[in-house]
Amino acid sequence: MKTIKEKHSLAMRWFHWINFPLLTIMIWSGILIYWASPMLPILFPEWFYKLFNIPFRLAEGMAFHFLFMWFFIINGVMYVLYTLVSGEWRELVPNRHSFKEAWLVLLHDLHIRKTIPPQKKYNAAQRIAYSAIILMGIGSFITGLAIYKPVQFNWLCWLCGGYYAARIEHFLLTIGYVLFFVIHIVQVILAGWNNFRSVISGFEVTEQP
Repeated sequence: MKTIKEKHSLAMRWFHWINFPLLTIMIWSGILIYWASPMLPILFPEWFYKLFNIPFRLAEGMAFHFLFMWFFIINGVMYVLYTLVSGEWRELVPNRHSFKEAWLVLLHDLHIRKTIPPQKKYNAAQRIAYSAIILMGIGSFITGLAIYKPVQFNWLCWLCGGYYAARIEHFLLTIGYVLFFVIHIVQVILAGWNNFRSVISGFEVTEQP
């Protein structure tokens, strides 16, 4: 018999879907800034710009980046506060078994292992990934402020290893977001339609014996 049960609260779904376009705009505008002043030319050599006829749009990139970063920060802070107040953090924070179980989850997703470790609302791999993305957000905020106001926040700049180091760290975190996007989408596909539907509606259909 099929039953319907609640899986994701309305607040969690809103934070998730608001964050997606915000992070996309932040990555896009950040790349525009990077193209105007590349730190690691090996990633985007000169022929790359000529091949795709990419213009240098530094002012546009900075305008979008510095505007939407505030919405990104506000959404992230509200998300963290909600998980603390509601107790959702208990479902998200990894425990001492999570890293071992995450490896077993990976083996299961690769069809190397038949059985998957016991899981609650989120599996071990998801708990690690979702916790890591919060830490990455904090890292982006710190390095972003160091780049945005290097004089006013000179102590943050020093903490990051200097202005140039802060730029590289900020860019590497952006690469981390892109990788998270790819892995997250693959996980959603592997989990199936029922899991995706629960992120939209908040409910999932389960089979009862």
